[in-house]
Amino acid sequence: MTVRTRIAPSPTGDPHVGTAFVALFNLCFARQHGGQFILRIEDTDQVRSTDESEQDILRALRWLGLEWDEGPDMGGPHGPYRQSERKESYRQYALNLVTKGHAFYCFRTPEELEAIREERKAQGLNPGIKGDLELPEEEVKRRLDAGDPYVIRMKVPENGICEIEDMLRGTIEIDWSQVDSQILLKSDGMPTYHLANVVDDHLMEITHVLRGEEWINSAPKHKLLYDYFGWDMPVLCHLPLLRNPDKSKLSKRKNPTSINFYERMGFLPEAVTNYLGRMGWSMPDEREKFTLDEMIDNFDIQRVSLGGPVFDVEKLRWLNGQWIRDELSDDQFIERMRHWWFNEQALRDLVPHIKGRAEVFSDVAPMASFMFSGMLNLKPEDFSHNKLDEAQVKRVLQFTLWKLEAQRHWAKDNIFADIKTLAKAMELKMGDFMFAIFVAIAGTPNSWSVMDSMAILGPDMTRSRLRHALEVMGGFSKKETKRVEKEYAALLAE
Repeated sequence: MTVRTRIAPSPTGDPHVGTAFVALFNLCFARQHGGQFILRIEDTDQVRSTDESEQDILRALRWLGLEWDEGPDMGGPHGPYRQSERKESYRQYALNLVTKGHAFYCFRTPEELEAIREERKAQGLNPGIKGDLELPEEEVKRRLDAGDPYVIRMKVPENGICEIEDMLRGTIEIDWSQVDSQILLKSDGMPTYHLANVVDDHLMEITHVLRGEEWINSAPKHKLLYDYFGWDMPVLCHLPLLRNPDKSKLSKRKNPTSINFYERMGFLPEAVTNYLGRMGWSMPDEREKFTLDEMIDNFDIQRVSLGGPVFDVEKLRWLNGQWIRDELSDDQFIERMRHWWFNEQALRDLVPHIKGRAEVFSDVAPMASFMFSGMLNLKPEDFSHNKLDEAQVKRVLQFTLWKLEAQRHWAKDNIFADIKTLAKAMELKMGDFMFAIFVAIAGTPNSWSVMDSMAILGPDMTRSRLRHALEVMGGFSKKETKRVEKEYAALLAE
């Protein structure tokens, strides 16, 4: 058997360190067994998926040194490697399950589904949707002939235990009563993750699925689909979730999660990959610094610890320092610095903003230092404003962060449009609204256009600085956050 593993990111946001972590372990497992590693794009969410996000993911993974054998950018014998390009085949597989009696047409409205959930709760049953949604055959035909919208759901046992074998966890038992009748084909004809995942893994001859432990509860649905289709199921291995230093699930609200952030900060890709390799795994000799090739040569999946590995940026900074001092000659250090930021294109982006303000070249460093920095050294008093109180400043920062987190096409005009919309909704003059943004991004209200600065810095550094500014201002408690989220939603709805 040729070992074949895969990573299947969704192009709906920034390239996540969790994606890189899972990709690294899939790559090492495949290479250690002389197998192949495949990259597949799961873009079934056509509303949120973008080409920009897909390209960003591919570029970020390659920056880390993770290379695949087949994928959307290089082709292969099992393509296409974008699910949106395989749409019709999923439909045929879903209809095949209906024909065999393993799935059914569901015409229920959201209101009807909610009523069913409430009724099941009242009866002491699990609120998950089950096969009681199925209509008589004559009624189904009538609804189909009438052109009524529908989804296709899989049938799931009401009772009993589903046993899942896991490479690290042994036998996992999940009660079928906890599993709902999963939608397989959405009303727009696109498959859900579950159907596309199973069909693609089978057709692409995936032998081992290494994925995050958040997918454990989905394993029974996948096992059932493999049984329904009569296919052999790949070997499963659920890797531990990355954690923040406080042991909570890794999240952008507490830790930078975008790979692009670490590139923009000036981390070495070798050090980031090395650090991800230390997340729940260790070399036989326990050394902390090792190359990707060394990890592949020594990789053993049984050395993975199930305790939630902590992703600590300070520890990563320390390891990165070891790489800089031990692995880079002076010439290499200069070249890496030049490639990181001090290159011609990056400087050309800054020149229009510096040239008209500088009188001597020595003015440039203090004037542009915030563009070459990571998190700025801010204090609460930096945000003091004669027209905005502290609560308003915090809302400006938080609302801007949320708005820019949703911006998928990062450009000056789009940033400006987002901020102008918010300022108008909050009934604030642009000058007053922008004060906190200037301080968060440039460290001072006296800089060139902050829109230009954010466009040049990029989305990851911009968002991280806004989060940092919120932390400096004390942020919002959980209770406050819920109230502020409602305010934000109400503003956007107006």
